[in-house]
Amino acid sequence: MYLLGYDIGSSSVKASLVEVETGKCAASAFFPEQEAPIRAERPGWAEQDPSSWWSYLKQATASVLSQVRCAPADIKAIGISYQMHGLVCVDRDKQVLRPSIIWCDSRAVPYGKRAFETLGEKWCLEHLLNSPGNFTAAKLAWVKENEPALYDRIWKIMLPGDYIAMRLTGEAATTVSGLSEGIFWDFQENAPSERLLACYGFDKSVLPQITPTFGEQGRLTPAAAQELGLAAGTPVTYRAGDQPNNALSLNVLNPGEIASTAGTSGVVYGVIGQVAHDPLSRVNPFAHVNHTAASPRLGVLLCINGTGILNAWMRRNVAPEHLSYAEMNDLAASVPVGSDGISILPFGNGAERMLENRDTGCSIHGLRFNRHSRAHLLRAAQEGIVFSFCYGIEIMQQMGLRVDRIHAGRANLFLSPIFREALAGTSGATIELYDTDGSVGAARGAGIGAGIYGSAFEAFASLERLALVEPTRRSEYLDAYDRWKSYLTC
Repeated sequence: MYLLGYDIGSSSVKASLVEVETGKCAASAFFPEQEAPIRAERPGWAEQDPSSWWSYLKQATASVLSQVRCAPADIKAIGISYQMHGLVCVDRDKQVLRPSIIWCDSRAVPYGKRAFETLGEKWCLEHLLNSPGNFTAAKLAWVKENEPALYDRIWKIMLPGDYIAMRLTGEAATTVSGLSEGIFWDFQENAPSERLLACYGFDKSVLPQITPTFGEQGRLTPAAAQELGLAAGTPVTYRAGDQPNNALSLNVLNPGEIASTAGTSGVVYGVIGQVAHDPLSRVNPFAHVNHTAASPRLGVLLCINGTGILNAWMRRNVAPEHLSYAEMNDLAASVPVGSDGISILPFGNGAERMLENRDTGCSIHGLRFNRHSRAHLLRAAQEGIVFSFCYGIEIMQQMGLRVDRIHAGRANLFLSPIFREALAGTSGATIELYDTDGSVGAARGAGIGAGIYGSAFEAFASLERLALVEPTRRSEYLDAYDRWKSYLTC
């Protein structure tokens, strides 16, 4: 028996087949092989054609089926992970009315700001837990004002994963987690927000019906099955946005657990066990995949723009030519903790929400020409990225996050021993590294939703931990972190 997971990204669509008995990934594939195009007709815009996601999904499905000898009926459930915060509009015939306005499109910022002021900051943060910002609801407000004739034809609005689920099952539906990421969900009323809908002038009927995150969400239609080479009637039993799903992939479900990634940008996603918000809206709480009103589980999302991109800049401009990242790590390791007094603020990739949307730029502090070398700069860069993570974690702690463990994939900056040791030493958390990805996590989620696995514990019993990093040299790292924070407030 197998489980099929899809990860609908803005750069590609990935599919993975997971063998139920072993929990191992039997096959995976992604399309396109080059990064998927994003249309930007104006500065700040970003759109994709939802039909392209379906085309890539078909190609990825065909590839994984060619790699594994299994009958279509051997695939027992399907799970979906998807790029968050996008907007897909369909008419009554379930046809897409316009390209999807995706997560990195910024045109809706003024609409979110207007709603934040109209509804009141206090009400928004207490009920929605966020400013309406540039999320899905604000994107729909832009369509309503700028494309009124098209808006009048909208039957349902969807997130990218909802659209893919509709193509698979014929059912238009969404989840509580999805509604919360679109800033449609009122956590005090435990229902779609009537006040937000009224503020924007949306009819509630535009929202799809709510389906459980885990559980049957529809079955593969004969037409979709024929297109994909799968069995009609195969159930879709899980869907979640990419960051909640990444946390699930790393078995992060309980308060005190954190999922993190550190690529070009960095993400810290911590789980708390109560409904809470940051009064300055520096982080974004959303309903986690296992959230219920009776047993709250919020995923608090921190995205830092200037993280791995700083390390890449150092490689291009500071490290000796042709030095690999592994060799950079070795060079940085020759320098003691704290980089002999150098502190680097890594915020050189645009405004940072964590800093209340300030664009401070990257800066280097404490540099001494007669004492410091490129090795000091290389270490200080990694430490500065770690300290930015820990600064965000402190904000989450103020919301009630208990920091116990950080789960991450062994990739990007988490390949660096210096980065791992510094993060553990500064945060006080144990770091666990795993080999998994979003499509594999979606497949495991489908197994939970279909009842094939009796619990998340059973679903992730085979998840292989590759490394464990315990906190060490705490006082040295905390001294360096305190110095770093003193420059942050300058």
